[in-house]
Amino acid sequence: MKPAYLIRGEDASLVSQALVDVLAELLPGTDAGLALEDWTGDEVDPAAVVDSCQTPPFLTDRRVVVLRDIGRFSAEEAAPLIDYLADPLDTTALVLVGGGGRAAKKLEDAVKKTGQLIDAGTPQRAADRRQWYADRLAAAPVRLDRAATALLEEHLGEDLGRLAPLLDVLAAAYGEGAKVGPEQLEPFLGQAGGLAPWDLTDAIDKGDADTALSVLHRMLAAGERHPLVVMATLQRHYGDMLRLDGSGATTEAQAAEVLGLKGRSTFPARKALDQGRALGSEGVARAIALLAQADLDLRGARAWPDELVLEVLVGRLSRLTGRRGKGRAATRPAR
Repeated sequence: MKPAYLIRGEDASLVSQALVDVLAELLPGTDAGLALEDWTGDEVDPAAVVDSCQTPPFLTDRRVVVLRDIGRFSAEEAAPLIDYLADPLDTTALVLVGGGGRAAKKLEDAVKKTGQLIDAGTPQRAADRRQWYADRLAAAPVRLDRAATALLEEHLGEDLGRLAPLLDVLAAAYGEGAKVGPEQLEPFLGQAGGLAPWDLTDAIDKGDADTALSVLHRMLAAGERHPLVVMATLQRHYGDMLRLDGSGATTEAQAAEVLGLKGRSTFPARKALDQGRALGSEGVARAIALLAQADLDLRGARAWPDELVLEVLVGRLSRLTGRRGKGRAATRPAR
């Protein structure tokens, strides 16, 4: 048992599942009614939470104190927690749960020194996402075959929070330990989930217009993303390439420094550096011009539906890599 845990993530369902997992590890065979104290609500005082953390356990060997929506506290408001973590009680585990914004950096640093940071967000790298699925399916109450696993990953997209409830439903339907194939899985899938922004940019970077358009439609429909939000994703993606173009950055670390990614994953910097090189200065400039025109069109410069504007944009950006797509954008009206 560590003195503190901080669960980070933007998806409330994934954060909630991570909390369930942490509590399962901290309270095996322990009466939660005696050992667990859960703080939630708008009137929570961090100083009162600290008092709870400093109280010795009663009739158990440990206390587990949970404080939810930790992002609502500023560094000043979280000061009692930060001070406590400098000398925590060894019989208490303080579990800070994400929500209400990002936790104060000083608080994150304090947890990092004495406890554990737990990222409950959507994995960005394809390999990390596959591993995320593999870890959870290995512990699932049912056994999905390879085809069912592939179908599940494609269907859920970035809606990873739906995985645990779906596995429970499958276990209820077919029994614990049942083998599940695509035919058994399909009736329980429901609506296809949205896809992550990097699924769109990865497809565009590969010049795969068909896949890029399919991802775009999933983002707009199942993902319920506003067209301007999709536009902002693309502007940020190519804006990073523009900032790196001519910067002199040649390594991932140098690119991350240019893009201000200190203390965060440098993987986006590597992607921007590689794709910027593939497009060249002229290609990056052309992409920026296409984005600028599409942004004006979304704001009323052209009387096209928003989806059509984005389809044409995605098709043209995909073609910049030199692999001409065959998606619907190629048949749309030319400017």
